[in-house]
Amino acid sequence: MINEQIKDKEVRLIGESGEQLGIMSAKEALKVAQQAELDLVKIAPTAKPPVCKIIDYGKYKYELVRKEKEAKKKQKIVEIKEIRLSPNIESNDLNTKINAAKKFISKGNKVKITLRFRGREMAHMHNSKHILDDFAEHLADIATIEKAPKLEGRSISMVLTEKK
Repeated sequence: MINEQIKDKEVRLIGESGEQLGIMSAKEALKVAQQAELDLVKIAPTAKPPVCKIIDYGKYKYELVRKEKEAKKKQKIVEIKEIRLSPNIESNDLNTKINAAKKFISKGNKVKITLRFRGREMAHMHNSKHILDDFAEHLADIATIEKAPKLEGRSISMVLTEKK
């Protein structure tokens, strides 16, 4: 809330350079702000009494937007890349998938490895868990298991993350 929108009886006023000006009525605080040709902005509405500050509102909003943009730039969105395997995968194909996973992990992404079963492969699910264990073992130097291998319907999946 700014200027006339502030309806409180008493407010704690902070000056433009950050000094405490004390507790006064909202009307008096507004007069002080108008004399300085600045705006009265409610900073902490939940405090007793509410805290208001004398600042240039346009400049204040600009600074807030700029800080938000800076924070957004520094954020990194972690994607989850999926690699699908089948229970009867050959070693060369497995090595190719491992290299792809290394590339994803080195870029900072998480990798979800899914071992899919189709038809009669469903009867031998317990024999194929070693494929995921081998996969994780090959990547042990650069990745850790975030989510252990778990049976989900017709597939077993696990998630690997970059080592910290």
